[in-house]
Amino acid sequence: MQIAHLNFSDNPLFLAPMEDVTNPNFRMLCKRYGADMVYTEFISADALIRSVSRTEQKLTINEGERPVAIQLYGKDPVAMAEAAQIAESAHPDIIDINFGCPVKKVAGKGAGAGLLRDVPRMLAITKAVKDAVKTPVTVKTRLGWDDSSKIIVDLAERLQDEGIAALSIHGRTRAQMYKGDADWTLIGEVKNNPRMHIPIIGNGDVTTPERAKECFDKYGVDAVMVGRASIGQPWIFKEMKHYLQTGELMSPMTFQEKMEIIKEQVLKSVEWLDERRGVLHIRRHLAATPVFKGISHFKETRIAMLRAATVAELFAIFDQIEKLIGDNQAPI
Repeated sequence: MQIAHLNFSDNPLFLAPMEDVTNPNFRMLCKRYGADMVYTEFISADALIRSVSRTEQKLTINEGERPVAIQLYGKDPVAMAEAAQIAESAHPDIIDINFGCPVKKVAGKGAGAGLLRDVPRMLAITKAVKDAVKTPVTVKTRLGWDDSSKIIVDLAERLQDEGIAALSIHGRTRAQMYKGDADWTLIGEVKNNPRMHIPIIGNGDVTTPERAKECFDKYGVDAVMVGRASIGQPWIFKEMKHYLQTGELMSPMTFQEKMEIIKEQVLKSVEWLDERRGVLHIRRHLAATPVFKGISHFKETRIAMLRAATVAELFAIFDQIEKLIGDNQAPI
């Protein structure tokens, strides 16, 4: 599969852009475990133009994580074009436009998925960004605003006409937010539309190796994008890759192996931010990880873990958990 100048092996897996999740450290981990392309957190065009330091920090790219896409969102074509030029100075492999974020503070202000109610503006933004940069431009969007306006089949053609290099589709409407099941039937319809010739990337509810394979086999997509399922378990890409290549589930990693990865995430998060913010940031991964699933009488330990304010406190709790599990535990 090819996106512009980028060549990928069969059945590539992409790390979805996620706010407060896909910082450089997490992207590097996912890359280590098999992600074929990674995306930054989404970046506000307006904040980037105003040189907001925290926003500019999101442009940081490590060579080891390539290929990497910088994702931008905004509602004004001129501002988006200017932001794209700023983003291009960070030398991403792809500039991706977010037309899919459903949260109120974005979509409610006419950006992200809000543009599904203003397709002419969406197309104007796409054209403005495409004309402003030499870096390949891609788009990520949803099926439509709600069940009565699932416009993705026609929209995909119109976005392709603006010259995008690939299209990622999340199989929900904006109204669904992240609730209900992702509907891949329309993603498959876009992919199988004979008028479409750019790569189609499917996204939504890809949580297991078996589901990743089903999405490739049943819907014919060119790549599968993994989002929330990677939070707290970046090794999921390794498990999916193994299954896609062999048709068999990978031997489970041990509890200790997974704990070492979690500890590395903690230390890298603190290094990236500072101790207070880094420990706070990692709580989302600790809350989501399946590593602690099935440990009996874990509720109080879990609460303490999610309240820990320093690395020392957190690692002391990890030590208690590891002693509880023991050195000769079966893989979890």
